[in-house]
Amino acid sequence: MAISSAKPLTRRSLLATAAMGALGLAVPPALAQAGLDEGSIAATAQNLRPGQFLWAPEAAPEGPVIIVVSLSKQRAYVYRNGVLIGISTISSGTAGHETPTGIFTILQKKVDHKSNLYDDAPMPFMQRLTWSGIAMHAGNLPGYPASHGCIRLPLAFAEHLYGVTQLGLTVIVTQSADIPRFAPAPHVLENRGASPSSFESAFSTTWQPEKASAGPVSIILSASDERAVVLRNGVEIGSAPIAIRGQVSGVQAFTLSSIDQHGAHWMYLPLLGSTRTGEVSQQERERLILPEDFRQKLLVVLKPGTTLIVTADSLQRGNTGASVTVITSEDPE
Repeated sequence: MAISSAKPLTRRSLLATAAMGALGLAVPPALAQAGLDEGSIAATAQNLRPGQFLWAPEAAPEGPVIIVVSLSKQRAYVYRNGVLIGISTISSGTAGHETPTGIFTILQKKVDHKSNLYDDAPMPFMQRLTWSGIAMHAGNLPGYPASHGCIRLPLAFAEHLYGVTQLGLTVIVTQSADIPRFAPAPHVLENRGASPSSFESAFSTTWQPEKASAGPVSIILSASDERAVVLRNGVEIGSAPIAIRGQVSGVQAFTLSSIDQHGAHWMYLPLLGSTRTGEVSQQERERLILPEDFRQKLLVVLKPGTTLIVTADSLQRGNTGASVTVITSEDPE
């Protein structure tokens, strides 16, 4: 594990002890006075200076990865299997070139990339979020938004992050000062008491899994739209009408841990501000209602590591509620 910057090794070692304290691991008392161990992850993250980051991949060696970017805090948070494994300072888009907020997937990765829009500007360890020019990559971090819309990262952190991601991975970009809390979410396989015909009369169901035959699967549920969108490898392969009993606030998410003879097992993915862990309860699973034919189609593509994102916002601009961008893999040309 490490918390790093462009400082000498001795300084880096001190910062590493702060990372240990921030992630709940033992910190030798003599080194706990280094100055960055504030007793909580949030405080430690806040005290990172431009170019600094925390990195502790051994906290969760395996599992699905989700990235959350807070534009107001100028921080990126990396979770693997629901465990925080990295925090980094960033630099996002400046006025007139704002970084778009929403739910994205990684569409392309390239270690040595040059910008097609800005005079072949270098974009090391580039991970593309949109074909229109938004990506995460290594770059200059002055301590404030300064890019043309991309999310700049420290070089070493960008390299670390590149090594744990894959195409189709979910990235949440938010303007809120509060990191979205991954809270209780319904089970996508339950359909108790549902009446599919009432949905089908108002909305259509689409299913085209041939558009992406392999890759990570993400399901986006919009409580505002009463709609589900299924992405595989960043490509939309299906959508359907849904209903969620009870209120949904903010952004919520969980991951599919396993499927056995008893069905699918969905786990909470706790973020900052939430300590809830474990399997989603039967009561929570019964909150989701979706067409039976769509449920059967989902069964075919679901696998451990599938991510479910639930948002109170709309997936379409101009609808009631805040606008959320869902980027899919349109033709880059």
